[in-house]
Amino acid sequence: MTPAALAQVMEATWPPARSWRQGPFTLRDGAGGGKRVAAASCEDIWAYADIDAAEAAMAQPLMLIRAGDEALDAALQTRGWRLVDPVVAYAAPVELLVAELEPLAAFAHWPPLQIARAIWEEGDIGPARVAVMDRVTGAKCAILARNADRPAGAAFVACRDDIAMLHALEVRPHQRRNGVGAVLLHAAANWASLQGATRLMLVVTAQNAAARALYTRLGMQGVGHYHYRMK
Repeated sequence: MTPAALAQVMEATWPPARSWRQGPFTLRDGAGGGKRVAAASCEDIWAYADIDAAEAAMAQPLMLIRAGDEALDAALQTRGWRLVDPVVAYAAPVELLVAELEPLAAFAHWPPLQIARAIWEEGDIGPARVAVMDRVTGAKCAILARNADRPAGAAFVACRDDIAMLHALEVRPHQRRNGVGAVLLHAAANWASLQGATRLMLVVTAQNAAARALYTRLGMQGVGHYHYRMK
């Protein structure tokens, strides 16, 4: 997947409150929804004066660095912008992840149930990030997973064309290592299949070794990467 295609899927399924052009950069107002919806990105040929203007226009200077942005990355590093949160994108054919689940093991719904919101809140996915989900205009759902008759995890899935993107996957700490993450992925794929999606995607921080091992075990493959620079 090209960096531009990944960016388009991310923007559609996890949108900022607003975005606008500042010279060669797109700036974003994330309204408290996290780095992914607040970071600026480079869309055209830039000059050092453009970096100055973009930095001045951002309350918290934050830049998304994708493959192909190496010169910009080096320029920002020279200017004292620190590298944060390297991210890896994973994808798999939906049909690979579709699975028959136990009754009530997980179910898709919208709007999110209060228990799903509570699980997200426990993982610092608060109201501002749920507001990001609300802004999605395409097909979307929340998924609640259960284990041993107890609410165990939650996730959000949204579609852009034939790609379903999974966000905000959160498993309660005491439910980890019980297969809840896999159940959420399978439930997401089951829902995505009903929407006509052919690929399921997600992004995860590079340092999250446990999650990355799960995604690899289920047959997902790395298809892209990016990181941020913050002043």
